[in-house]
Amino acid sequence: MLREAIRIFVVDDDKIYGAKLAHYLSLNPDYQVRKFYSAAELIPNLHENPDIITLDYSMPDMNGEHLLAQVKELSPETHVIIISGQEDIKVAIDLFKKGLHDYIVKDGDTEQRLWMAIQNLKENLLLKQKVEELKQEVELKYNFQNIIVGNSNAIKKVFRLMEKAAETPITVSVTGETGTGKELVAKAIHFNSDRKKYPFVAVNVAAIPKELLESELFGHEKGSFTGATNRRIGKFEEADKGTLFLDEIGEMDISLQAKLLRALQEKEVTRIGSNEIIKFNVRIIIATNRNLKEEIAKGNFREDLYYRLLGLPVALPPLRERENDILIIAKYFIDLFCKENNLGKKHLSFAAKQKLIAYTFPGNIRELKSIIDLACVMSNGEEINEEDLQINTHAMGGKSKNDNYTLKEYTAKIIQQYLDEYDYDILTVAEKLNIGKSTIYRMINNDELKIQKKKISD
Repeated sequence: MLREAIRIFVVDDDKIYGAKLAHYLSLNPDYQVRKFYSAAELIPNLHENPDIITLDYSMPDMNGEHLLAQVKELSPETHVIIISGQEDIKVAIDLFKKGLHDYIVKDGDTEQRLWMAIQNLKENLLLKQKVEELKQEVELKYNFQNIIVGNSNAIKKVFRLMEKAAETPITVSVTGETGTGKELVAKAIHFNSDRKKYPFVAVNVAAIPKELLESELFGHEKGSFTGATNRRIGKFEEADKGTLFLDEIGEMDISLQAKLLRALQEKEVTRIGSNEIIKFNVRIIIATNRNLKEEIAKGNFREDLYYRLLGLPVALPPLRERENDILIIAKYFIDLFCKENNLGKKHLSFAAKQKLIAYTFPGNIRELKSIIDLACVMSNGEEINEEDLQINTHAMGGKSKNDNYTLKEYTAKIIQQYLDEYDYDILTVAEKLNIGKSTIYRMINNDELKIQKKKISD
């Protein structure tokens, strides 16, 4: 991997010429240059993995061909430039086949050509470093705990299933309501598997007209149908060795399902307008918010395809069933929005927390993020108050559309629900809601909570 400065080893048995090249290259402050005068001196230092080696072809203790082989074996990422007094095309071609980066003949322009060759390499090395950094960022981004925030029992179960899925190439079927994060789960599984170096290709089946979906998946040849002006590589080919994510699979037309089933069984596709069979090695992850068993009963989905795609089922719970995760995720979105928009730190007031917990979130995490982003904009100062949360109150609680809860009623309702769920364990409820035990006791004594006091535990 590229370091802060590019490390260059100059190898030449002519000490004067080698020193001259090393001095010339060291004029660039981005280069760290070391001189070596023999192969025996160089080889013990190859463990340092220099970025570039300039190598005299005619070393007395080992010729350039053999020394190039040693470098490629001990430091395979190092780029080698040979500088030779002989302009032998046959030798140069043979060296290029063995991994040589460049071949420069010694003459009056050697230094300038070497400078340009290294400058070009520098740009390639910087690009490669950037790619590696981006890969590391992606892997960190799609760490399971980074991509799915929360510690509820429901989400911990999802983590365990995702870990199992990442360990094997088994097909994964992700189900859940809209906005629960099905594609993020698919990406997390991919980027934590041994296929992470290969493509993750997503296809939203519902977003592509059914007459075009076959071409999208399998590809087509030029002229195979009206409008096919060029050859198109299908998503199965594009995702080879990686992961193909088929989102909203329940929307696929029944006529195409048979072709998909055959492709999955045979692990091969044929482009439209071609007889060429193309083998693929793809891990399949599907997602749907439909009940596919019900779709089978209606005749909308093939039963054999269903069992082919079922694999390891991962059911994402709706946000309303994730206990106190609502507040954890809300805090995560607040911190993220403030960081991305250079705002000071913000936090939810107690009343705002209760308002969030009371809401059923039909749009799940996607809706929560939208609400929080707007609240960060609308709030004044560090605290986000309940009036900053633009929530459809008709979806809150169990009252009729024309009724409204007071904040006091919201608070009592929420605490009541948690007490019922946790068998009246006041300490646990206080921790879950991030409120004091004294608040709960006071509400009990004021008959604001309708419970049997003998069941209360602390």
